[in-house]
Amino acid sequence: MNLPNLITIGRLIIVPVVIWAISADLPQLALGLFLLAGLSDAVDGFIARRFNMRTELGAYLDPLADKALLVSIYVTLAISGDIPRWVAIAVVSRDLMIVGAIVLSSVLAKPVVIRPLAVSKVNTAVQIAFAALVLSRESFDFAWTRPYQLGLVAVGGLTALSAAAYLAAWMRHMAR
Repeated sequence: MNLPNLITIGRLIIVPVVIWAISADLPQLALGLFLLAGLSDAVDGFIARRFNMRTELGAYLDPLADKALLVSIYVTLAISGDIPRWVAIAVVSRDLMIVGAIVLSSVLAKPVVIRPLAVSKVNTAVQIAFAALVLSRESFDFAWTRPYQLGLVAVGGLTALSAAAYLAAWMRHMAR
């Protein structure tokens, strides 16, 4: 256990509080906590790399915290009506597909190591930016119709593209 891992655990602890804030119609608190979580992700990664504090635990915890935050926020925003349900379904389905592929590969004795693809990194950045936009829109009552619509298209398209890229990589792996 080291400082970057403790920061990551803190980010995991923030997730239910962000969800509560959205559900309790406290969008400014939700936005602040979401931004704090994003900052903590950057800080823990910087500390781990800069001071050679990378751990196997951190390698599992960090993406888990990221996914817990994004999936939870998208589901909650869909339930609250702030985003269409199809967006949350796409985000959750992509992540379930990846986890399912990893589990199935292990069961079939062909374990696969999933490395982040470039499209996946862009997808995650766009998902984070869109969630921040939606929370900002709710926090400050902005009528950002065009950026919101563009965000929906970008998240939907990149999520589908990322899912397809992982599926193709997994199928190549399984064919070997």
